[in-house]
Amino acid sequence: MDFIDVAHNLYHIIVACFLNCISKHIFVQIANLVLQLLWYFLQIIVSAWYCILAVGNLLESYFIAYGVLKKYKSLPIEKLRYLAIVIESEDAYQTSKVVKLLQWLDSVGVKNVCLYDMNGVLKKSKLAIFQEMKNAKSIEEVNEAVIHHVPDHMTLEFVSYVDGKEAVAKAANLIFVENSKRHDIGGERDCQILLEPHLDQALQIVGCKGPEPDLLLVYGPVRSHLGFPAWRIRYTEIVHMGSLNFMRHGSLIKAIYNFTKVHQNYGN
Repeated sequence: MDFIDVAHNLYHIIVACFLNCISKHIFVQIANLVLQLLWYFLQIIVSAWYCILAVGNLLESYFIAYGVLKKYKSLPIEKLRYLAIVIESEDAYQTSKVVKLLQWLDSVGVKNVCLYDMNGVLKKSKLAIFQEMKNAKSIEEVNEAVIHHVPDHMTLEFVSYVDGKEAVAKAANLIFVENSKRHDIGGERDCQILLEPHLDQALQIVGCKGPEPDLLLVYGPVRSHLGFPAWRIRYTEIVHMGSLNFMRHGSLIKAIYNFTKVHQNYGN
């Protein structure tokens, strides 16, 4: 009897453990299923929210373009003295879209524009752009400082990543040469701390300083200035506009309008 009781108890223990394991496994599966459903639900909510925002922005863009929203009709464009446009190099091959963008800017009164892409595609398309933009001139043709006056034509500047790289190399070489000329009595070079004004002065001397844009519009897949010379955008407002393939006139007007309403405090 004792052996039978022990075996019977052992049987119940094994069955209980087995059922317990099955229960835990089922519970884990149910919990994982609930978490997955919750994750999918959150994804649907976020996707729906972004879709609503996209549709809202699209409708707003059309309303602005067709003059439905009155506040965008009169832009204090004089506040935008110099505009920079960064375009992803793959999109920069679409010269017709670049020209259309420039025509939109010209229609609202933007006169000074800097076009930038990393690989210099826009510089290679310079002649084609000027053929379409009859009223535009290259910045090299303008003797005056373009940011201190409002010309009667559009002034275009073409910049690439190589320009910024060469500018830094020339400025660094100039600073090195100037420091090499300074020796103390013992014949050793004086230690000099390189400050921002030194670099600005060197860039100015080598002719690579360039005007600082008030506003920089980025047309590309990422929210980045894509290597635009950093020393020229210290106080620049940067706005990501999405892909050039989906550029909209209303979105351009809105970006410029929002810039004109920004109050900037410059430090000493």
